[in-house]
Amino acid sequence: MIENGLNAPYASFSEQSRGRVYPTSESPTRSEFQRDRDRIIHSTAFRRLQHKTQVFLHHEGKHFRNRLTHTLEVSQMARSMARALGFNEDLAEAVALSHDLGHTPFGHAGERVLNELMAPFGGFDHNVQALRVVTQIENRYAEHDGLNLTWETLEGILKHNGPLIDAQGHPVGRYAKEGLPAGLEAIPASEDLRIDTFASLEAQAAAIADDIAYNAHDIDDALRAGLLELGDFADVPMVGPILAEVRAHYGDVAVKRQTHEVQRRLITRAIEDVIATSATQIAAAGVGSADDVRAAGQALVRFSPEMAAAEKGLKEFLFERVYRHEDVMRPVHESEAVVAGLFDKFTDGAEMPGRWGEAMRKAEDELARARIAADFIAGMTDPYALDQYERLFDARPEFR
Repeated sequence: MIENGLNAPYASFSEQSRGRVYPTSESPTRSEFQRDRDRIIHSTAFRRLQHKTQVFLHHEGKHFRNRLTHTLEVSQMARSMARALGFNEDLAEAVALSHDLGHTPFGHAGERVLNELMAPFGGFDHNVQALRVVTQIENRYAEHDGLNLTWETLEGILKHNGPLIDAQGHPVGRYAKEGLPAGLEAIPASEDLRIDTFASLEAQAAAIADDIAYNAHDIDDALRAGLLELGDFADVPMVGPILAEVRAHYGDVAVKRQTHEVQRRLITRAIEDVIATSATQIAAAGVGSADDVRAAGQALVRFSPEMAAAEKGLKEFLFERVYRHEDVMRPVHESEAVVAGLFDKFTDGAEMPGRWGEAMRKAEDELARARIAADFIAGMTDPYALDQYERLFDARPEFR
């Protein structure tokens, strides 16, 4: 399948892919990265994102973002940037669609708890968990476990936020403090995933699209939830200047319409900034292939320094005023207790359904039991986790 003729030489081409673990016949109608995208969309884990928390818990309202709507928004932004910069749109989409498949129920609260409970066994990392999902846990194919995705998509899932170690083998970023996540050595891939390099430009586009989507849409959801009013953003970096423009031009329209105007302008300016900055960075780096990108030693898809500083200020504002708001933290604490209770019960021998119970009965040691429990819990939707908690504890948190 011939790739889009508009792709730049530093894009990823599926015809040059490092392949899949299990060989497959060629498709006459789809490229390899298009096949990856389709396999992800049709997976059970992808459908479950519809009932997993983004920031506001699932019960709180049908119009708040969940993991699925967030993922679709990230995918759209990643494709837009990939198209403008000559990247492979299909690979950018595949990475964006799969980047949250390893997230637990109840958002980051669930991940924090599982990471703490799994600390004696190497911790819990949602990117590694996403790889476990697409390489091992999904089990619909007759010939193998997993979705059998290409090396490039697996690389993007693991490294879209950057390398895990530096050239000397020392963990970097969050891993410098926590150590490398457990399970990396068990991930099947056609070749080594090269955790000391940055991923493709397509994966980098998916990563920055994730940041843009979080910022813009958490503003929208916080306003819907009544945690903030639009005027609270008047002095906030990135948003304040846009709000002033909107009020100057549309001061007489409904606040709901002003909010949407602020949100769409925020997304547009962030994406346009990334496109302009990244084009300059790519040219300055002199990369001529996808492997040149990996060897560049830096992220080439990025905000300008001015936009990066403003984006950091916006994140700090959201962290203080939204993510740590009492109305958000109260159900967060209750959901943490749910995840911890489930983990304790399952590792202590509580019945697990289907193949999970079968696997637990065959587990030979504490590490194996903990990993099975973590895999089972991480795959749950919010409602299913509550159902399991009610079954085991005869109580159901109301998150009030």
